[in-house]
Parts: sequence; structure tokens; C-alpha cells
Amino acid sequence: MPVVRRFLLVVLLLAVLAPAARAAPYLRLGFDDDRIKWMTKPDSFIALQRELGTPFTRITIPWRRGEVRLRPVVKTYLERAAAAGRLHQKVVLAVYGEAADAPTDAISRGQYCRYVRSLMAGVPAMSAVVIWNEANSPRYWPAGAGARAYEALLARCWDVLHAARPTVNVVESTASHYDPAGFIGELGAAYRASGRQRPIIDTFGHNPYPDFAAEDPWVTHPQSGTIGEGDYDALLAAITQAFASTAQRVPSDSWRRLWYLEDGFQTAVPWFFSWMYTGLYRGHENDRTVLPAFGLGRSQSSQLTAAISLAYCQPAVSAFFNFELIDETRLVGWQSGLLYANGMRKPSFSAYKKIAAAASTGSIDCAKVAGAPRATGK
Repeated sequence: MPVVRRFLLVVLLLAVLAPAARAAPYLRLGFDDDRIKWMTKPDSFIALQRELGTPFTRITIPWRRGEVRLRPVVKTYLERAAAAGRLHQKVVLAVYGEAADAPTDAISRGQYCRYVRSLMAGVPAMSAVVIWNEANSPRYWPAGAGARAYEALLARCWDVLHAARPTVNVVESTASHYDPAGFIGELGAAYRASGRQRPIIDTFGHNPYPDFAAEDPWVTHPQSGTIGEGDYDALLAAITQAFASTAQRVPSDSWRRLWYLEDGFQTAVPWFFSWMYTGLYRGHENDRTVLPAFGLGRSQSSQLTAAISLAYCQPAVSAFFNFELIDETRLVGWQSGLLYANGMRKPSFSAYKKIAAAASTGSIDCAKVAGAPRATGK
């Protein structure tokens, strides 16, 4: 055999026999921000997200109990979301109302799920749909209805939406507070009691907000019942225990279907804003905040860098959404955007851009990320 052919054969065998390099995790990055549904042309908003390396936007669509037809304003929202989709922005819809509007009986469940189906038809590029919001929170879901009613809603919508679009991604939603582990356990119990042999969830969604903005993302909460980012193991354990050995698959490193749907770190409004932009922010702050820039102590920049790095390194997590790109003007609302309410960029804008680029290129070293799961060596 000629030397060249022998050499090529050896190279080919080595390529075949060598273990495949483990691919870097893929972390979807996006924002929870309704501005694209309010803008006639979303181009400038989408340009900001592209600059940041965040192709996903989650927008909310309000639903009132008993609603069956899309109101004109909702049709406008869908048209603008569809326009964003044509610009290659990946849109996630979250459809919900307050607790009083929650579809907790069979009739309202049918109305809600058909309504969501109509929304889905209006946004061909829709990437996922979140069924209600924070179902363990009494603000959005009646405590008396509990997990059993939410399980019935998920099951109904999963069937209706998959019949219309088999590839749809149906996402559930829990909050970091109000005992999410207990709620997930009750959700699994209701699913088992139903005898259902099909899934009810395509992706598990969770909002891992910390107890306060300066709390490190990797902090655990074994006593309080909070499940933040640092309580990843507790969250996975709750989901696994609830649905193990059923038709509902659970997130894992081989089925990365856990999304962090909302997180955010509120910043203080600089003193000079009160002088330069009188009336831009109004009201009184209702939360402890952090500074926007790196410096002494915690900042929005350092918190976001840590939070995105940690999500990237958690094997079952495949999405992280920051609550808002641009601040709300009401101080009782949220100031966790990367831009102030007047459009001025915070220092955290460049910090976010840097960590997003590191996530997309697979250059985050999980061995150096605080709170990241460690390899067992098995």
C-alpha cells in the first residue's frame, strides 16, 4: 500500500475511533418585553436584541375569562409579532390574566385553549406558547383551584394545540416563591390520577427570581421554599419525583427542556436623572436595587454575568429570559432593563453583550462558575 494511502487510512481510523468532543450547551437568550407589540415597526427594538445576541422575545397576550374571539387590539399585537417573526425574531407568546380570569373549569378551559390556538395561527414563526403565568402564585392562579385545575388546563391545551400544529412547544410556568416544589408535586399527582398516557408539557418553565436583586444567583434556599437559580437540584428533583415513570418526560442533560422564563435585577435610578429628566421615573421604589455597573459590591452587570453563566452550565437548562430590555417608568414596576426608560444604555448593556457572546461561542468555563454543577467522574 502506498505510503500516502496508508497515512490517509490511519487518519481516517483515528477520526472514527476518537471520542466525539462534547458540544457546548446551547442557551437561548431573550427578553420579556412587550414593546414589539406596541410598535408599528419593531425594527429598532429587534436591532438592539440582535446587537446583544438575543434572538428570542416573549410577549404577553391578555386573556379575560370567557373570551373566545380576538379583540382588534390583540389582532394588532399578532400582526406586529408576525412582522418581528419575518425579521427572524423568535417570538414566544405568554397568554394569561389575573387570578379572577383563570380558566379553572371545563368550559373556560376549552375557551382559553381555542383562543390560544387562534393566536398561534396568527404568528406562524411562534417558537413557543406559555400556558398561563406563575400558576403557583395567588396573583395569577386561584389558590383554591390549585395544581389539579392547572394540570387539566395543560392537558386540554396540549391536545388542542398539538392537533393544530404538531411541532408546537407548550410551556408551563411556575414562580420562585409560593412553594413551587410543592405545587409541582401536586401537579404530578393530578397527572397520575388522571390516568393520562400523553404528555401535558413540552418544556418546563420557571421564573427563578432571587429574594432580592443583590442576592447571588447561586444562593440556595433550603428553608424558605424559594427556588431560585441556585436551587436547580431541588427544582429538578421536584419535577423528577412528580413525573418519573409516566408519559411526561422530565428535563435532563439529554432532554434540555427547562427554561428560565423570567429573571431580572432591578437597578437604582441615578440621582442625575431626577435633575436631567424630571418626571421620567415616577412613584417610589418597592424593592432593594443594585447599581447598573461593575464596582464595589453587586451590580446588575455582575449579577447578569453570573446568572447567565450559571444557566449555561446547568445541564437541563436551555433558555434564559431577562425581564425587560427597557425600564418601566413606574418605580413600583421593574427597572431591570439594560436601557433606562429614555433609551439610554446602562453599563450592563455591554456586560450582557459580552456574556451572551461567550454563551453563543461556548467559551464559558463551567469549572469557574460559582454554583455550577460539578462533574461526578462517572
